[in-house]
Amino acid sequence: MNQHQTIPAFQPDPDRPRALLAACPVYQPTEILQLAGPDGGPLLVKDETNRMNLGAFKALGGVYAVARLIDEAWVAAGHAPLEPQDYISEPVHSFAAGMTFVCASAGNHGIAVAAGARIFGAKARIFLAKDVPAGFEARLRERQGAEVVRAGDTYEQSVEAAKLNAHETGAILLADGSWPGYVHPPSLVMEGYTAMAEELREHFETSGRWPSHVFLQAGVGGIAGAITHMIRANWTAQPHIIIVEPDAAPCLLESNKAGKPVAVSGPSSNMGRLDCKEPSIIAHGIMQRCNVEFELVTDEEAAEAAAWLGRHGLATTPSGAAGLAGLVKHGGCPLPLIVVTEGAM
Repeated sequence: MNQHQTIPAFQPDPDRPRALLAACPVYQPTEILQLAGPDGGPLLVKDETNRMNLGAFKALGGVYAVARLIDEAWVAAGHAPLEPQDYISEPVHSFAAGMTFVCASAGNHGIAVAAGARIFGAKARIFLAKDVPAGFEARLRERQGAEVVRAGDTYEQSVEAAKLNAHETGAILLADGSWPGYVHPPSLVMEGYTAMAEELREHFETSGRWPSHVFLQAGVGGIAGAITHMIRANWTAQPHIIIVEPDAAPCLLESNKAGKPVAVSGPSSNMGRLDCKEPSIIAHGIMQRCNVEFELVTDEEAAEAAAWLGRHGLATTPSGAAGLAGLVKHGGCPLPLIVVTEGAM
């Protein structure tokens, strides 16, 4: 089987998540701030630290994907497709009550899936590796009402546990990574993320001040891939795109070099939401065709970037600050854009 057969296309419709989000009372575009960066030059910052009261960009993907999968099941049961306002109706909640969404998570994806399940009346079972902070488990149980299962020493092991559980129980696997034979649910997650790229594009179309460089941190590559796709698809001014990964988990860089998805090995990183050793095959395909660069950052560099952002009023984690760490390492950017992807724990 050749590469074109094994790497799926990503063909999102950003109008679909935006229509659903428009009906959500807690949705609004997140801020784009301008700061003086570490080098004294201008720095654009997309602040995702309180996205939809869930504290991270992943709210856009997991919540939307849950809604779409409920809609697909509803239609398969013989009903008309759901409109955005239908999701909060009693018949749809009663229908969704029989659905359980399962995923593994390093934190934020699980919270988004659990929130979507709670909002639309379904159930969620979230698998966490042993090194995921206890704060995520508490938020999943106490705020989102999810069942939490600790499984495996690593994120990859928790993914395997979630896959097995979904197979054994008939639950719906909603991973943010993709692999051969499993692309539809993660493509919905990534389609949800395109809403952020459209927020950015509309802001820059209005201001006329486009970034010269965009730094996107990546774990499996869902958000980085979705935004990269949309930048190359419809931004008027084309920036350099730099994908930032932990030096302990450069799965997208190594896959890009190899021309095919490859797994990497390495120690655990303090960038827990980015510490993924296997790429999404959808994201890999996007990186292959979209002319991106890569920067690898150390735990120390990411921690320093988080501390710098904290001193400037943006409390985040090394994962959330990795884009800034990549910018500092890359240097020489007239007008860079970073995304602070999550708030502090």
